Amino acid sequence: MVGICSYEQADQQFAWLINLQNLDPRVKREPILIREFEKFLSLALTEAYTENSQAERANWFLQRSLYRINRLKLFWYDSLELYTNERSTYIEEIRDRIESVWQEWELTQLDIQKIQQLDVKQALQERADIDLNPPISESKRYLRDGIDLEGYKLLLAIASLDGLVEASRLSRILGGASNEIQATLMRVLLEEYGNGRLSRKHSTFFAQMMAEFGLRTEPEAYLDLVPWQVLASINHNFLLTERKRHFLRYNGGLTYFEIAGPAIYTDYLEAAKRMRLSDAAMSYWELHIREDERHGQWMLTDVAFLLADMYPNDAWELVLGYDQEKLMGDRAAAAVMTLIQNSNFK
Repeated sequence: MVGICSYEQADQQFAWLINLQNLDPRVKREPILIREFEKFLSLALTEAYTENSQAERANWFLQRSLYRINRLKLFWYDSLELYTNERSTYIEEIRDRIESVWQEWELTQLDIQKIQQLDVKQALQERADIDLNPPISESKRYLRDGIDLEGYKLLLAIASLDGLVEASRLSRILGGASNEIQATLMRVLLEEYGNGRLSRKHSTFFAQMMAEFGLRTEPEAYLDLVPWQVLASINHNFLLTERKRHFLRYNGGLTYFEIAGPAIYTDYLEAAKRMRLSDAAMSYWELHIREDERHGQWMLTDVAFLLADMYPNDAWELVLGYDQEKLMGDRAAAAVMTLIQNSNFK
């Protein structure tokens, strides 16, 4: 595959490369296989993080590439041959090159020095108090009062990338020594997974909600609709769960996610009620509101606070993780709402 002239074509070449048998030895023998892709990768790593007209497309390409790599860490019950390059040194190199530049940029979006000076428990509690009942943002107002049925369906399609494999990344941090923190995280995971009953698993409720609207329910069916900002949130969590050095940062982010969940899902529920949708089309949100009210409190008092005591010198990373998850989540929500308002999804 040569003659690439766009980020879209480079994305397709990488999709081909990542499934190529004997990728590492072939790349060494035939460097022409990656020449065009590498050209666009290097370009994207510059264009994504500078002000220019191609920044959006560059970010899209980088986050798509990262997602293609990261999804190999989960099993999708598909062809075993598709995992042939899950430990490829070339693929690993691509991941590291993207993550290093991207994560450096992400850290510039927050005041790290200020976060390091905070009283961690107080900072987390203050943030939790606000995020349990957040002010009405433009995105929240549009979702509650403005979104129509086609926009709602598009919202579900985009959210399905995460909703249909829900809590999968959490599972990556549960191994190791046993203590109260691990036990609490396990309880959160078990509830997300319906305590081992497929019919009660949260992703099952999400699939039922999608089926109500005639949407496809296989995972990744709507990958091509997903804005790069949503992919970035997913890729960020893959990074934090795969690197145990970032254990505190991930749990800080999960604390925000579980605390903020009920308020976010209430917006979705209110939109569904306004459109007089069926119980099946709302059951997922109702389930999440009930369970995440518990999960948020568990994460704050039984995970984050205990970790702050256990790692006093590094506890500020919990706040960093919390603030990053909120920032990236807000960015993703704004991108999704903009897409919905300008879409003709059917």
